[in-house]
Amino acid sequence: MTQLIHEDIKDDLLGRGYSRRQMMRAALMFGGAAATALSLNTELAFAQDEDAAAKNLVRIGSNECWVGPMTPGLQAGNSAFTNSNRYSPNGEAAQLVKAIATMENVPEDNVVTYAGSGEILSRTVVAFCSPTKGFVQADPSYDSPQRVAKFLNVPISYVPLTSDYRHDVKAMLAANPNAGVYYVVNPNNPTGTMTPMAEIEWLVDNKPAGSIVLIDEAYIHWSKDYPNNTATHLVRAGKDVVLTRTFSKVFGMAGARVGFLMAKPEIAKKVGLYDRGERPSIPTTACATASLTATALINARRKEMVDARTMTVDYLTKRGLKVIGPSEGNMIMVDWKTKSAKDMGAMYKAQGVQIASPRWPSWPNVGRISVGSKTDMEAFMNATGKILA
Repeated sequence: MTQLIHEDIKDDLLGRGYSRRQMMRAALMFGGAAATALSLNTELAFAQDEDAAAKNLVRIGSNECWVGPMTPGLQAGNSAFTNSNRYSPNGEAAQLVKAIATMENVPEDNVVTYAGSGEILSRTVVAFCSPTKGFVQADPSYDSPQRVAKFLNVPISYVPLTSDYRHDVKAMLAANPNAGVYYVVNPNNPTGTMTPMAEIEWLVDNKPAGSIVLIDEAYIHWSKDYPNNTATHLVRAGKDVVLTRTFSKVFGMAGARVGFLMAKPEIAKKVGLYDRGERPSIPTTACATASLTATALINARRKEMVDARTMTVDYLTKRGLKVIGPSEGNMIMVDWKTKSAKDMGAMYKAQGVQIASPRWPSWPNVGRISVGSKTDMEAFMNATGKILA
């Protein structure tokens, strides 16, 4: 079986401590299909699993945007769809890369697009972790990469957030000083809280040689200091980082599956595992390119979300509930105290509101609510009043 693995991949896996038996398990993911499948059982999979039952519910459980793609994106996507008989009729893939590079001020060879960011997270774990090179993440945080680590028998270290809900970067390094990947989600999911850039820079500067800091900025466009609080300067400086973004949040394209990474070329190539995964379709690529520069629309969506989030947090606080934060994402975490998140989710569903399925074992009584439209959040508050009564 090992004869089927490319020699470059085989040498890399053996060099990172894989046995030949373990190497075959890792090799299953190099074509992308297994990596993609493993990455799906998170926001996308939860949403897909619950879609049929949620048609008549207020859907604020999957951190989706409450509206679809922006008008410029829809117009570009519809126009491109007429040419979908061609694989790349007008160089759409290259246009998106160029637009990202220009917007983020990084070289074009530092940008690689994928069909969503989930595959990037999975591939980074495969590329840099092993049974001897662990994976370190905050707890609670996004759970997609650690599922891949478990599949590959990679040691996983879970490090509690600080008392003010930041990533404890020094504790993360201490938890495994020889890890392959240190995963930072900023703003964090599920808390929406930010880790200061100086602390992320410290982790990048003090991590072991050969490892990667994987920085997930899926929610960065929602944050109040965007674009001044991103980690793109670490990419420009050639640091050992993989920075991921997605169009699933502020751009309203969760179902369209468009994401990208930014990293220096040799790291991007390794994440590609010598065999790139699927690119976004031509229409969604065109939609993403046109949306990326719609600054006024992005700002308007951010304000609308912040207003709805503030209204909801104020309401919950007045009702005596503890809200984790401050959140800078389109989500809030609520401490239900003596009630489990599972039970509260069932109560909200009975009131016609779908909140996140519980999946943070360290916080069994804390639930996540996605911020939707003003109307969505008014429905949530109405349901909360009935439940608390």
